Amino acid sequence: MTTLGDFSAISLDGTPQDLAAYRGQVVLVVNTASKCGLTPQFTGLEELWQTYRDRGFSVLGFPCNQFAHQEPGDSDEIGEFCQRNYGVSFPMFAKVDVNGSEAHPLFAWLRSEQGGLLGDAIKWNFTKFLVGRDGRVLKRYSPTTAPAKIAADIERALGD
Repeated sequence: MTTLGDFSAISLDGTPQDLAAYRGQVVLVVNTASKCGLTPQFTGLEELWQTYRDRGFSVLGFPCNQFAHQEPGDSDEIGEFCQRNYGVSFPMFAKVDVNGSEAHPLFAWLRSEQGGLLGDAIKWNFTKFLVGRDGRVLKRYSPTTAPAKIAADIERALGD
């Protein structure tokens, strides 16, 4: 059975990261963009991270330029933007595709585990997937779901 820990990704600083490092944690995986109407959700994502990280929770941000080219920057520009404008301190990764033949394997798996309104395709930036401590996908949230609305599900998943 495939779990989050079976994947790896490149961090925003270019370092390979084995996602098995998050084994045993509750994780919210989000495809992000810096020039999107939903970009202010970075504030809410950071609040979730700050609130629950000491209980075994992580937010993993994956910039994506597939939706109206709303993430045109390189890794340095993305990191600087997120830190300067939203104080992002949760783990961010290098830009990925989330749909299509070049989709990062993590997102191909997430989509296959939890389809959305358009089948399994991701509709827009800030689609969110909640992964339980066992590494399996618990729930998918639409781009417009405010991070604060996910808090109760995070609490249940943490279960401590």
